[in-house]
Amino acid sequence: MIILVLNCGSSSLKYQLLDMKSDEVYDLLAKGLVERIGMDMSKLKHQPTGKDVLEVEKPIHDHTVAIRAVLEALTDKKFGVLSSLEDIEAVGHRVLHGGAKLTASKLVDDALIAQVEKCCDLGPLHNPANLKGIYAVKEVMPGTPQVAVFDTAFHQTMPDYAYTYAIPYRYYEQYDIRKYGFHGTSHRYVSAKGAQFAGLDYKNCRIITCHLGNGSSISAVANGKCIETSMGLTPLDGLIMGTRSGAVDPSVVTYIQKKEGLTADQVETMLNKESGFLGVSGISSDARDLGKAADAGEYRAKLALKKLVHGIIHYVGAYTAEMNGVDLVVFTGGIGENNARLRRRVCDNMAYLGIKFDHEANDCRGKDVMITLPDSKVKVAVICTNEELVIAQDTMHIVLNEQE
Repeated sequence: MIILVLNCGSSSLKYQLLDMKSDEVYDLLAKGLVERIGMDMSKLKHQPTGKDVLEVEKPIHDHTVAIRAVLEALTDKKFGVLSSLEDIEAVGHRVLHGGAKLTASKLVDDALIAQVEKCCDLGPLHNPANLKGIYAVKEVMPGTPQVAVFDTAFHQTMPDYAYTYAIPYRYYEQYDIRKYGFHGTSHRYVSAKGAQFAGLDYKNCRIITCHLGNGSSISAVANGKCIETSMGLTPLDGLIMGTRSGAVDPSVVTYIQKKEGLTADQVETMLNKESGFLGVSGISSDARDLGKAADAGEYRAKLALKKLVHGIIHYVGAYTAEMNGVDLVVFTGGIGENNARLRRRVCDNMAYLGIKFDHEANDCRGKDVMITLPDSKVKVAVICTNEELVIAQDTMHIVLNEQE
């Protein structure tokens, strides 16, 4: 089954085209990115497998136009990989927030769209963009089945005491205010793949997954189910991130708001766009830039990176206690997969778990590898995430089941 996977941001569109033979057997036909949608000049970068890369700069006014541009690239005589758009049998969408009701991937219909629209208040930066992709496919490829795969779904197995906030309960009843968690597709993939990689029974083990990138979150997975995660109602909670603050005392927010005379929207912008690595370092939101600056002696760059390491150690320790032990810790995401120094710093502080670190194995980037020695009591692995594959797998199963 040929499946187009779409991940729509507010001004961007990432995509992959996969030919799914089964969950484990598939071919990546093409992938790409459309940037600066709705701006004066947009850019399409299309990478067909085994062919030259196509880069085009032109005005792309909205997501419908962007998807048309992607489809044109996929069927282009020189750079394309399809003879016709009819070859695309289904489209899978990454959708950020499914709220409390959308707890699994589902076929897109009017009822589901209405539910996703209701969650826009919970995911104001992402859900409207995700919906734009769904609307655009309906217009450009009417009749092609679509599936929505939710970032929040994997975390909906958390117990009520883990997801409930200690605020007046009526806010949960009226507005669904609770912890939801994000990066669920990644945590789901790397926990299952990590268990397999480590020779563990996924349904009978304890795993902590560390998705570390421009956005970062950590999850506790017990016997194949998420029981706790670091992000909350929104992706703002938890670890320090590229431009997000992570967890702060709520009184910090109101104190700054009163001192600076800020509106609620201005405070939200400060916490989401001006904080994190960028806010602490004053240099960059990119961990790679901070690494270079730290090597050059920049104190605040070092501070930002130390705060990330501190946060990871904090959550791993807490989740180990919550699960009464841990069998496997997984690093993934852009930072987790590529920053060997950070992995070493974290693991150096976890010797109490019986971790025996393999420094030689850890000296790698972007590949699946076990970075503990064979006699380590707790295993630590680097697993490269593949959220697009999970979306394609879910899409394939749901569409095939619907056809049956």
